[in-house]
Amino acid sequence: MTAPSTTQVRTIRWGILGTGKIAKAFATALKDTPDAVLAAVASRSVDSATAFATEYGSHELTKSHGSYQALADDPDVDAIYIATPHPMHHENALMCLNAGKAILVEKAFTVNRREAEEIVALARSKKLFAMEAMWTRFHPSLLEAKRIIAGGEIGTVATIQADLGFYSDAGPEHRLFNPALGGGSLLDLGIYPLSIAAYFLGPVQSVKASGQLGPTGVDVQAGFVLTHENGGLSSCSSSLLARTPVEFTICGSQGFIRLHNRFHNTEDLTVELNDGSRRTINKPRIGNGYAHEIIEVNRCLREGLLESPVMPLDETLALMGVLDEMRKQIGVTYDADRAA
Repeated sequence: MTAPSTTQVRTIRWGILGTGKIAKAFATALKDTPDAVLAAVASRSVDSATAFATEYGSHELTKSHGSYQALADDPDVDAIYIATPHPMHHENALMCLNAGKAILVEKAFTVNRREAEEIVALARSKKLFAMEAMWTRFHPSLLEAKRIIAGGEIGTVATIQADLGFYSDAGPEHRLFNPALGGGSLLDLGIYPLSIAAYFLGPVQSVKASGQLGPTGVDVQAGFVLTHENGGLSSCSSSLLARTPVEFTICGSQGFIRLHNRFHNTEDLTVELNDGSRRTINKPRIGNGYAHEIIEVNRCLREGLLESPVMPLDETLALMGVLDEMRKQIGVTYDADRAA
């Protein structure tokens, strides 16, 4: 008779850098993630970090740091989720990597490709894990769509249609509209249809973009057509001026798959075929949906991987380059572009 295994799964100790809305969503998801713990949180003030740790962490386990550097240097942290505004990602990521920490960087990964290249180069030179936090790629609904396509049910995929937009009346100093905080629809919303289109249709060969600039000089809405290396086309849009259906449709020669409202976090998809048949599939997610990307990072760390095969670093670099080209065509420039 074989004795039961006593092997224990390594618990991954997470640190969260930043205490904003997205950091709170991530901390909530950590509670739904097996064998993971919020070990520490950092803010620019210790009071803010303490309040965050009290609400989302454990009084016994979660430490509060009044500086980002203190979190990076914390020996009891394995991986750090960087949840600051886009323009801070570059500096924060380099700091954490130089302190020997694995990193998960909120999307968009950086403001431009040059900054992303510097992060990736440092991660690779130090042999440390790094990944862009494109949480949607790990959702059960997207994995199901990928499985259906691989099975040939909708034939050869040729085109994708996607939109992501909502109306915001936030002021010019808000991160959505403030150029100093990487404002604009592309970095905040357009990254979703861009990244997921590449996930299904492969690398982007070229892009044509058009956009509307707001009073602060950032894009308040944009439309872009991607030509993929395999010849496929994706037609996408992002908007901060209008509520859009927020759907993602993958079209093939034999039918289409539609990821429904809030496609980036949906549990429902519909398959409709040329023969008129139609079915809806429900693929439940864990909690608020962020746990799936955490599970992937944890898996990679336990297996000694330096990047995720689902969201590899070379693809992040390529997509940052596409965003750069779109902003160039539309006329959006950030301070980080001028510093190059």
